[in-house]
Amino acid sequence: MTGNNGQVRTREEHKKAKQEAVQKTKVEKLKETEAAPAPKTDKRFRIRLIPIWLRLVLLLAGILICVMAGATVGYGILGGGNVGDVFKESTWTHIIDLVDKE
Repeated sequence: MTGNNGQVRTREEHKKAKQEAVQKTKVEKLKETEAAPAPKTDKRFRIRLIPIWLRLVLLLAGILICVMAGATVGYGILGGGNVGDVFKESTWTHIIDLVDKE
C-alpha cells in the first residue's frame, strides 16, 4: 500500500492512519454538534388511534367473551351437558349449591 507521498506502508501503519482519520472525523462531528444550537422542543400530544377508555372497554368485553366461551366448552362439551344450559340461572345455582355443600 502506498501513502500520500508514494511510500510503501505496512499493514500496521495503514491501520493506524485509518484509525487516526476516523478519530479526526469523530472529533469534527462532535465539534459541529456542540456548536449547533439546541433544537426547539415543541410539546406535541400523541393522537392515539384507539383511545384508552375504548381499550379498557374492549378488554372487559374480551374477558367476558372468554369467560362465556370457557364456561360453554367446560360445561357443554367436556362436562357432557347441554350447551344452552350454561346461560340459565338454574344451572349456576345448582353448581353453587354443589360447591357450598358440606
